[in-house]
Amino acid sequence: MAAKRKTAAKRETTAAQRKAPATRKAKAGAKKKGAKRPARGKTSDKSSSKAGSARKLCEQPVVPVREFTPDVGPERASLIRNSDKKWANGTRLHYHFLKSPSAWAGSASSLKKTRDGFKAWKRVGIGLEFEEVDSPDEAEIRIAFKSGDGHWSYVGRDVLGIAQTDRTMNLDGSDNWDVDTAIHEIGHTLGFPHEHQNPNAGILWDEEAVYADLARPPNRWSREQTFHNIIRKLDPGDVHGSDWDKDSIMHYPFDKGMILRPERYQNEPLRPAPGLSPVDKREVKSFYPPLGTSAHRVLEAFQFERLTLEPKEQANFVIRPETTRSYRFSTFGRSDTVMVLFEEVDGVRRFSMADDDSGTDRNASFTARMYPGRTYYLRLRLYFQHRRGEFGVMMW
Repeated sequence: MAAKRKTAAKRETTAAQRKAPATRKAKAGAKKKGAKRPARGKTSDKSSSKAGSARKLCEQPVVPVREFTPDVGPERASLIRNSDKKWANGTRLHYHFLKSPSAWAGSASSLKKTRDGFKAWKRVGIGLEFEEVDSPDEAEIRIAFKSGDGHWSYVGRDVLGIAQTDRTMNLDGSDNWDVDTAIHEIGHTLGFPHEHQNPNAGILWDEEAVYADLARPPNRWSREQTFHNIIRKLDPGDVHGSDWDKDSIMHYPFDKGMILRPERYQNEPLRPAPGLSPVDKREVKSFYPPLGTSAHRVLEAFQFERLTLEPKEQANFVIRPETTRSYRFSTFGRSDTVMVLFEEVDGVRRFSMADDDSGTDRNASFTARMYPGRTYYLRLRLYFQHRRGEFGVMMW
């Protein structure tokens, strides 16, 4: 495909995602310090006897909260938020290790641990693919290792709203972390938020103890930063399922006394088990199940395909055009959907274009020029539909 992936990635950005800031900022008044997620089950600074004051934590970038018009009801908004940062299953995500400026370059050890982090997610058997590329122009995920800036990543498709020359993820250049830290940050890039902010967790914080702990070195967080990264509860629509997974890779460790309920953590620390938890694996496969050739239906021109999907489920089509021309694609029915087109180039499926109609009164649609002898793939992820079964897609 002649167009660079840089241009293609920008076209995938939805209207809501284009609101994401091009630079990473803390809330007003918050003086940002480096923050990283510790090696799970151990501290990253052995000079302190208090585990709470010795660890740096993952500090999430602050991005605008997606807003909806008054005609979008709470259930619809919740279902959209639950999936809108997730990638279309079958996407090949490209990552690049930034080397310029030189302060962003990582050691051989840091690069290896990050590569191992991508491999850990892939070993689960998900439908996403990961590929390391030599140019930041070809990468959706751009990783730096700036010392003192801690560990952080934008969530899911928010990375598409970040300037192509900027980072979408940082892993602290101190190299004082293990592969679980990389797995955690990659989890954010796959679209998963912090588990300890799950509104279903039932955590009651000793808020002043939390504020005091995170105000000390090495985090030195303001109250606003601590609220954003720990005490703030996520919107229920941002969380899939109802169970709290204390062993999730997306969960911080906490010292005893920082949590009032569950009461057991008044007297013992909360330490997530190492690695991806069984729930982590189940959840990532629910959004990104493995895709085989049998998962794809053939989409013919002028053939309407009625779809029966549940929210967050995806339909997959293969297209083999018979003539060279521009083809129009559109969904039909009252639904909230993201529709993505890929072209197979040298055996690799590359992103071509996309449209996301979620939260609007229109249908997802676009026009693409296609050629005989080539293979294309159309994917549709459903966020919400007003009436089950009254939804479909057509190419003409």
